[in-house]
This record gives sequence, structure tokens and C-alpha cells, in this order.
Amino acid sequence: MQIAVTSQNFRTITGHAGKTRRFLVYRADPDGVAEVERIDLPKEMSLHEYHGDDHPLFGMDVVVTASCGEGFMRRLARHGVNVVATAETDPLRAAQGIAAGRQLPPAAPHTHD
Repeated sequence: MQIAVTSQNFRTITGHAGKTRRFLVYRADPDGVAEVERIDLPKEMSLHEYHGDDHPLFGMDVVVTASCGEGFMRRLARHGVNVVATAETDPLRAAQGIAAGRQLPPAAPHTHD
């Protein structure tokens, strides 16, 4: 299982997933969960800006974020990617929870202000 976590600072889970350009990528397998990649995209590759069908996130099984809009969730769902919005702040703990099938604490409602 491939899990991408929105993390603009590569330390904590951050929000506004559609504008995020940095992601920690974890692989979950029977041996555990490990970080395998860091994605650092140019601005034009944020999903808010990018409109192609070959985005790096489209190869993930799950994207974890602190906040996102319905459009982000629908767009990833069209590519078979599940989106989890959570109040959890630790990327590894979130990836471990997803891999174990645990519910993560829900995120606060997403707003566009």
C-alpha cells in the first residue's frame, strides 16, 4: 500500500491539500510502514493548478491530509485514491494507523477563506 501525506514542512501533516506541493510517501507491507520517498512538486503541479491525468498522487492508494475540499476528494476518487482528512499531526503515526485499518481522528471542517 502506498500512502502519501501532505506535508509542506516534511515534519507534520499540513492542510489545503489541493495547493500542497510536498508529500511524504510511505509504503505499508507485512513488515511495517516506512517512508520511501519525498515529493517536492513545482507550483504548477499542485492539484489546484494541474489538470492532466498523470499526476504522481494518482498512483497512491491513500492520501492523508489535515484539510481538503470536496473537489480534491472527488478528483482523487476518480483515480482510485482514498482521501483521509485527519486532526493527527504526525505523518508516520497516521500512515501506521491507515495501514492497520484504524480510524484517524477527524479533521476540522475545511473552509475557503
